[in-house]
Amino acid sequence: MNRSLTFRAILGPRGIERDRSIDIAEDGTIRTVRAGQAPYDGFLAVPGMPNAHSHIFQRALAGFGEEARGGDSFWSWREAMYRLAGSITPEQLYAVARQGYARMLRGGFTHVAEFHYLHHGPGGHHGPGGDRGRETTEAVLGAAADVGLPLSLLPVYYRTSGLDGAKVLPEQRRFAHASVDDFLATVEGLGAAAAGLAPHSLRAVPPGDLTELVRGADALLGPESPLHIHISEQEAEVEECLATLGRTPIDLLADTVDLGPRWNLVHATHATAPERARMRGAGARVVLCPLTEAHLGDGIYPAREHFLAGGVVAIGTDANVRLSAIEEARQLEYGQRLRDRRRARLATEAGAGATLWSWLARGGGEAVAGSRAAASAVGRIAPGCRADLVVLRGDAPNMLGHGLNTVLDAWLVAGDERDIDAVYVAGERLVERGSVARAAEIEAGFAEAMRALWA
Repeated sequence: MNRSLTFRAILGPRGIERDRSIDIAEDGTIRTVRAGQAPYDGFLAVPGMPNAHSHIFQRALAGFGEEARGGDSFWSWREAMYRLAGSITPEQLYAVARQGYARMLRGGFTHVAEFHYLHHGPGGHHGPGGDRGRETTEAVLGAAADVGLPLSLLPVYYRTSGLDGAKVLPEQRRFAHASVDDFLATVEGLGAAAAGLAPHSLRAVPPGDLTELVRGADALLGPESPLHIHISEQEAEVEECLATLGRTPIDLLADTVDLGPRWNLVHATHATAPERARMRGAGARVVLCPLTEAHLGDGIYPAREHFLAGGVVAIGTDANVRLSAIEEARQLEYGQRLRDRRRARLATEAGAGATLWSWLARGGGEAVAGSRAAASAVGRIAPGCRADLVVLRGDAPNMLGHGLNTVLDAWLVAGDERDIDAVYVAGERLVERGSVARAAEIEAGFAEAMRALWA
C-alpha cells in the first residue's frame, strides 16, 4: 500500500526544501517528492547515510590493544584483532554483529557494505566437517536482517602476508584462500548473498591475481558489481610498495586493472596528488573512515582538495569503535581544520552540515551500488531512491535557536545520535527516539558474547 510522510523540511538534492511530502511506493522506493503542509511526521529529514566500509567483528575489539609496545603502536592493536578473529564463534559473531548493526541504525546509517573475511573456522580449517566459515557469513547476514539494516556483502580475498608475496601467517589462515579459483568457489557458494568483491589489500593480494579476480567478479556478479580494496593506508605501505614493486600503491593498482567507477579505494590516506587526480579521472571513489583512521593513527586524507576538485567520497565505520554517522562527518571536517588550522574546510555558502552530509550520502550510495549508472538506489531523497530517512528532532537541545539554514551545522559541530527522532529504511520506521526493536535483548546478547570472548 502506498503511503506518504510529510516533514517541515527535507535535505534534497538541491539543498534544504521546506514543507515536503514524500510519497512511498509499495516496494519502499520514493515515488514523488511534492509540496506538503502540516500536520508533519517530523521536523527535518535527511538522506539515510550508507556505511561503505565495516568489519563488524571488530565491534568486539574496542578498548583492546591500546597499550604502547615498541615503536609501532599499530601492532598491539593488530595482535588483539588477530586474537579476536581467530577465536570468535558464529554464535558470538551474530550477537556482536546484531548489536553493532542496531547501533548503526541508531546512528543514522541505513545501509552497510560489510568487508567480510572470516571465511573459515578457527585455525583456518575449512572443507567437510571443519568449515564454520559459511556459518560466520550467515551470522553476519542474519544479524543485519534481524535488525532491518540492508547489507551489501563483500567477500574478501586474502592470499599473502606482504608485498613480497610471503605466505600468510598462522593467525591469518582464517581469512585466506590458496588461489583465486579457491576464493571464487567460496563466492559462488554464497549465491545472491554476495554483492561485490574485496581484494583485501596489495599486501594480501599479489598484483598478478587482481585481473583474474576482476574477471571472476564480472562472471559471477556482473561487470558493475562493486570492488573495494584497502590501499595507501599507512606510510610504511607506500614505502614498501615503492621498494618492492617500484610504484606507489594506487599507481600500481591503476596500472593493473581498469580503475573505473566500480572501484572503492578504502582510506587512500597517503595517495599522492597525481594519484588522487588519477582516481578522480577514472571515476573511482575514496572511502574514508575518519574515526578509525584517527583511532589507528593512519593520518589525514586531503579531503578538502578532493572535494574542491569534484572527487567522490563515501564514509565507513571500519573498526566500529563508535557508530555514529554525524561523528564520522565531524571527524572528517575537524581533521581538515586541524591540518589547515582554519575553519569550515568542507563547507559551501550553504554551510558545512548540509554540504558534507549530502556529499557523503551521495558517495556512499555510489559505493554500495557499484557504478554511477546504478547509484540512484540510496543516499538521496529523490524519486526512484529507496526511502531511507534520518529525521532530526526540532526540539533537541543542540538545535534550539537554529533555523533550517543552520540546524545541520549545529548537528555537525555539537550533536550526536540523541538528536535523531526516527530512522526509516525503505519507508519503514526502525528507530524511534533512539531505540530499536528488542534493544534490551540485543544488548544482553552482546554482553554475554563479550564476557565469553575476553574472559
